[in-house]
Amino acid sequence: MAPAEDSAEAGFARDMMVHHAQAVQMAEIVRDETESEEIRTMAADIALTQQAQIGQMQGWLAVWGLPATGTGPAMTWMGHPTEGRMPGMASPQELDELQRAESEEAAVLFLQLMIPHHEAAVPMAEAVLEETDRPEVERLAGAIAASQQSEIQLMQGLLNQRGVPAEDSSAPSSSEQSHADASSHMHGGE
Repeated sequence: MAPAEDSAEAGFARDMMVHHAQAVQMAEIVRDETESEEIRTMAADIALTQQAQIGQMQGWLAVWGLPATGTGPAMTWMGHPTEGRMPGMASPQELDELQRAESEEAAVLFLQLMIPHHEAAVPMAEAVLEETDRPEVERLAGAIAASQQSEIQLMQGLLNQRGVPAEDSSAPSSSEQSHADASSHMHGGE
C-alpha cells in the first residue's frame, strides 16, 4: 500500500524537499562567496547530500503516484500546520543579505542561517520516524537527523572559532536582531 495523499510520509517528503532546496541554495551562494576552505567544503557537502536526498524524495512521491506538492499548509502532517515559512527557513531578506555578503561576512552569516535551518529539520525527521514503518523513509529520515545533528556541532564550532557565540541560534524571534548585531560587531572589528 502506497502512502496516501495526507500521510506523514507524503507530508514529510514534500516539506523536507522545500526545506532542503533552500539549504542547497544557501550552500551554493556561500561556496562562491567565502574564502574559507572549511566552509566551502562543508557547503559543497550540504549541497550534494541534500540535492541527492531531494531526488530520493521526488522519486518516492512519483512511485507512490502523488503530486510533488501538497494542497494544505506545510507541517500539517506533524500536527502544527504552518502558513508561510517553515521553522528554520531563512527569509528573502536574509537570503539577499547572504548573496550580498562577501568572504568572512558571508561565512558567518551562512553559519548563522544554516544552524537554525538544520535545527528545524531534525524534529521533522524525528516526527516521521515515529509515524512511518516504511524502511526507505526510516533510512532517509534517520540519515537526515544524524547528519544534520553532526553538522550543527561542526557549524557551532566554526562560529566559535570566529568568536561569534552560537548559543542563541534557536531563538526564532530574535534571529533578525542577532543577525543585525552580528554584522555590526564584525564591521566594528571586535
